[in-house]
Amino acid sequence: MTKSVAILTVAAFFIALLCPKTVMASPEAGSSAAFKNETYDSVNDTRVKQLADYLTKYNSPLAKYAPDFIGAADKYGLDWTLVPAITGVESSFGKRIPYNSYNAYGWGNGQIYFQSWEQSIDHVSRVLKEKYLSRGLDTPVKIAPVYAPPSSTWAGKVSYFMAKIASFEPDPLNRLTL
Repeated sequence: MTKSVAILTVAAFFIALLCPKTVMASPEAGSSAAFKNETYDSVNDTRVKQLADYLTKYNSPLAKYAPDFIGAADKYGLDWTLVPAITGVESSFGKRIPYNSYNAYGWGNGQIYFQSWEQSIDHVSRVLKEKYLSRGLDTPVKIAPVYAPPSSTWAGKVSYFMAKIASFEPDPLNRLTL
């Protein structure tokens, strides 16, 4: 077995482990897989505007999905800045992704394709909860060795963006929000 085949085999194993087949082929994987919570009030949640304005500042295509990020974070018990911060590190907030992949997270080294931004936000948030936080990997430093090996800088970059998002002051004149 050549070295590249061995590497691909190991990579495929980890992709299969982290990304259930439902992501790509299941009937549930369309818009129904996105965060749907009739009681969630994204209009009055100040985090939504804060995140939307932050992402807009960086011309991110993800800005209008701020309610989805906040909703999924609340649904799965995540820090609301974690998944958006990962997109900052992995894809410049969704600007540098494989065409039509909706994969701003570096998921499967960019080889995983989702059907929509909503689906990808919900899926990544759910897997972070199930495969990371539920196993005690609850900070970027603890998540990094599994999520982004062998990077020694990933955790620091994610933590940096989390802090920037959390401390960002939304535009009081509503000029930024899409």
